Amino acid sequence: MFKEWRHRRAVQRVKPGDGRPLKRFRWWQMLTRALFHLRLMNDDGRRTDYAVDVRHQNQSDGYVKAHLYLDGRHHAESRVPAVFPVPGGTVEVRASNFGLKRCHYVTVEGAEFPLVPDPASAEGRRARLDRSHPALSRWIGFLSVTVLVIGLALLILQLAEQITRDPEGLAQYVGTFVSPIDLSAGANAVVGLVTVAASTERALRLRYNWLLDGGAG
Repeated sequence: MFKEWRHRRAVQRVKPGDGRPLKRFRWWQMLTRALFHLRLMNDDGRRTDYAVDVRHQNQSDGYVKAHLYLDGRHHAESRVPAVFPVPGGTVEVRASNFGLKRCHYVTVEGAEFPLVPDPASAEGRRARLDRSHPALSRWIGFLSVTVLVIGLALLILQLAEQITRDPEGLAQYVGTFVSPIDLSAGANAVVGLVTVAASTERALRLRYNWLLDGGAG
């Protein structure tokens, strides 16, 4: 019931577009913009081209806005998480601190299909790497998960040490925990940067786990 209520609320947030043309994706936008495409067939057999354009820099305002284009013209917009009604279903868009974690076409029957990233975007370049070098792509994906698991383990150790440091607090019940790994401030900064890079790589593939990627954020 909560999921249905959240879905209806997201649909209600959708505002009509102003008809402006879709701008080409430029190489310098790879870290600040995501662009995905969807082609659908109408009942009359006519093909329609949808595009979802997301500018990540809006996160500084506390939200991200997604724009839906129809045949190259601005059709609708909504704050993320966004649910855009389209023929045969909806387009769902969700963002994380590192990019998008969802950009899917969901049919009325419940089938889900990821939208196709624009070839010039960072997501499109990552998808091209996956097609042309699948073994390397799998290795990079495995490395990203490994980095996040290690980063999460280090975070848990440091948190456990912090919350048991006070002898009059939790320590009197469970004892004092001393982390076996003591990282300097510089080493912690490096770990933070590496985990952010790993989660960003996963976001390029629309991969997200609340524990691994959420912990990195």
